[in-house]
Formats: sequence, C-alpha cells, structure tokens
Amino acid sequence: MTIRPLIAGNWKMNGLMADAVALAGGLAEKAKAKDASDDMPGDMLVCPPFVHIAAVSAALDGSGIALGAQDCHTASSGAHTGDVSAAMLVDMGCSHCIVGHSERRADHGEGDALVRQKATAAQGEGLVAVICVGETLEERDAGTTLAVVEAQLRGSVPEGATAANTVIAYEPVWAIGTGRTPTIEQIGEVHDHMRSVLDGLVAESGAVRLLYGGSVNPGNAQDILALANVNGGLVGGASLKVDDFWSILESAA
Repeated sequence: MTIRPLIAGNWKMNGLMADAVALAGGLAEKAKAKDASDDMPGDMLVCPPFVHIAAVSAALDGSGIALGAQDCHTASSGAHTGDVSAAMLVDMGCSHCIVGHSERRADHGEGDALVRQKATAAQGEGLVAVICVGETLEERDAGTTLAVVEAQLRGSVPEGATAANTVIAYEPVWAIGTGRTPTIEQIGEVHDHMRSVLDGLVAESGAVRLLYGGSVNPGNAQDILALANVNGGLVGGASLKVDDFWSILESAA
C-alpha cells in the first residue's frame, strides 16, 4: 500500500510571535509556489506553541500546510488552569494534536493511560492524534526496545482508532535533540514491528502513517524516509528553519 508521507514539525517551546509568523510565512510561500504540475511530495504539518496557533494559522492560510498542537487535555472544558482542550484547538483551526511525546512523559509524568485518554479526546473532536512512543537509552541497551514500544502502543492507542484519525511517531528518547540517530536497520526493525502490532489495534492498520522522529535533518532524511514502513517524520530542531524543513519534505519524494 502506498501511503502519502507526512512531514510534521514540532516547534516545542521555541520562538516569539515574530519568529513563528516568519517561519510559517516562509513555509507557506514555498508551498504556494508549487503548482498543479509540481505537486508537493507529501503533506506538511506544523505544531507551534499554543500561544502562536492563531498567528500561525493566519500565516498558513491558503498554503495547504496543516496546523497542529503539541498537547491537549482529556476534558472538553472545566476547572483545569493552564490546560487547553481539543475543542479549543479545533476552534483555532487545528487538524492534528501530538500526544504522549517523550518530553511530556518525562517532564510531566504522563503514562500510557493518560496518553490514551488525550488521544481519545483529540479524536473525539475530529483531530488526528499523533501518538508518540519510544525507548530510553537504558532500554535500548537492555535489548527491550521492541517490548517497550509495543507496550506503549497497546497502552496508548485508543479503542476504535482508525488510520484516518491516528498517526504513530516513533521517537527513541536518546535521539531527540542529541544529534544521534539509530541505524537505518534499527529504525526499520522498530517500524516493521509497530506495523505488525497495529494489526488488530487500528482499523486499516496498513494505512496508518508511521513517522520517525529523533534528530531528523536534511542529511539523513532521505535514507530514513526510504524505509518501507517509515511514512514521514516528526521533526524537532530542523523544523525551525524554513530551508531545512522544506529539504526534509523534498526528501520524501
């Protein structure tokens, strides 16, 4: 099955308003320059900090680049100071929401059960949940990578998830922001295993987009995206530079 690649940018807690608008505007300009005879090689998604979503949405208008958020609350409303609901994200123009990123799991103590609740909330409002999984360096060295990733998938993917409302992102924790990446063989092994685990967990599991994240850059993107079960990337630092991020998209061709 041919799956259209998705190149997603997680801007994390970076940039002031002017930076966000300039970055989104630069990407939008490149996207709009593509005409019908020169189609984009994949879909592009950007996930700015909550405070920049409205401005980025305006900057992306008419570009075809999708807008997402980096997290959401499990509830639709209520006394949850500092949190943002999936309904609010939809209202701001978002189509996707990242849940379960390793930095949320580590910094905020989020476990699989909570990630699953957040994914359920996102999907319930019509968002595509980008569910993140990945092992620590200690788990990699202990040889438990596949077991850890499988357990996270089984614990984090909601019942009734489909290929239309679910994206899975594999991000080895030890490779995020470090400049280190697993070997091509290691990435392929994990992605192949995830595909087999999703069979039975997700409707039309063969069509679910599986993204790789963890120090993806213009230099390694082509080899990573060429793997059979890698259907795109969740990009961190390189997504903060227009030319680097666009180069990664072009590597998906």
